[in-house]
Amino acid sequence: MDAYLIKSETDYRRALAELETVFDAKPGTPEGDRMELLSMLIDAYEQKHYPIDPPDPIEAILCRMDDLGLARKDMEPYIGGKSRVSEVLGRKRPLTIQMIRKLSEGLDIRAEVLIKPYPLRQDCA
Repeated sequence: MDAYLIKSETDYRRALAELETVFDAKPGTPEGDRMELLSMLIDAYEQKHYPIDPPDPIEAILCRMDDLGLARKDMEPYIGGKSRVSEVLGRKRPLTIQMIRKLSEGLDIRAEVLIKPYPLRQDCA
């Protein structure tokens, strides 16, 4: 197994093409080991050169709700009553520390995502 560091876009594309050839390899085989090594090298390169910013807190909540099949009513234990849920998810009111703690624990959303600043909607009078 020839190992190489991914230092350029050319190396990256070569590694992706090679990964395709061993993608379905069984673990514990030489091909499986190659697949695992290429995956780690590709992941490290992508994290360095194509970082993905954490999602907006409200988008993260809405996405998690969708993943879990939850409705706005299901957010009441984490955010508060119906109107408070509407205000927070409608970006009229910011998340509080208490809400962040409850959402992080109850919905398994990283607190680092929830504490990120996000724009609030400014209603015109």
